[in-house]
Amino acid sequence: MSEHVRALTSPYREFSAQEWSRLREGAELTLNEDDLVKLRGLGETISLREVEEIYLPLSRLLNLYVEAAQELYGATNEFLGQEVKVPYIIGVAGSVAVGKSTTSRILREMLARWPSHPKVDLITTDGFLFPNAVLEERGLMQRKGFPESFDLKSLLTFLTAVKSGTAKAEAPVYSHNAYDILRDEKISVTHPDILIVEGLNVLQPATGGKNTQQGSGAPDDTTVVSDFFDFSIYIDAGEQVIEEWYVERFLSLKKTAFREPGAYFHRYAELTQAEAVDTARDIWRRINLANLKENILPTRGRADLVLHKAPDHAIDQVLLRKI
Repeated sequence: MSEHVRALTSPYREFSAQEWSRLREGAELTLNEDDLVKLRGLGETISLREVEEIYLPLSRLLNLYVEAAQELYGATNEFLGQEVKVPYIIGVAGSVAVGKSTTSRILREMLARWPSHPKVDLITTDGFLFPNAVLEERGLMQRKGFPESFDLKSLLTFLTAVKSGTAKAEAPVYSHNAYDILRDEKISVTHPDILIVEGLNVLQPATGGKNTQQGSGAPDDTTVVSDFFDFSIYIDAGEQVIEEWYVERFLSLKKTAFREPGAYFHRYAELTQAEAVDTARDIWRRINLANLKENILPTRGRADLVLHKAPDHAIDQVLLRKI
């Protein structure tokens, strides 16, 4: 198939980083280097130049979408004679270690600087993992992060409340240090203009994975997380590339977070460098790669936008859905 025919039949418009950067149309970058330092995740090397070339056009596009949605919601409120604030919800999906959290934090910061939607909240679906005690009881500790390890009923209930304009919705808090849910902590979401929902499996269809939860008491048995999204983003990279990023992150954590008091993975802190690399690759291949292949990667084609990363973490291609 020729490149021309493939482009015509693809559901996406494809842009190089340079082509995409031209779409910022005079939008001004308001982030500085100090802001970016706070937003970068472990191992991420994103520069202000990349923020300007990739994230500034994306924030401009999303701003246009949000403003259009606000007008539509306003028309609906006028028709119904009511005042309900309906947030615009953006889903961010992708593998472990691919940079979802950094992308989500940068988008939150940039979108909040547009005047028409200053209140932007961010939650991660990690907070809706079942507690370790439940996972252990169900034999799912080695499947943590797979669809069946999440409390889908609670996540759908939360999203229903937010999308319905509920004054206050609460989400659980997950600690990566404790590797468990913090039972006494909650994140409150109160009338956001935009809510960003970041997670591994947020684009799964009802027939994907093993987490349909029939009879769960969710809004209905066919409702999925992505039904609540107005726009969705998938962060993409090659499998071997992500593995190397995962190993690098594991080695960094071995020197830092794994040494903290109460760290769940404290036992890995004293591994030799070679042992740590072997351990990281084993965890990646048994758990994270399996989850990527079985559940996450198959949902890439459902995203409205795909950000593809090169081995140096830089976004080198942007795919925007056209159909």
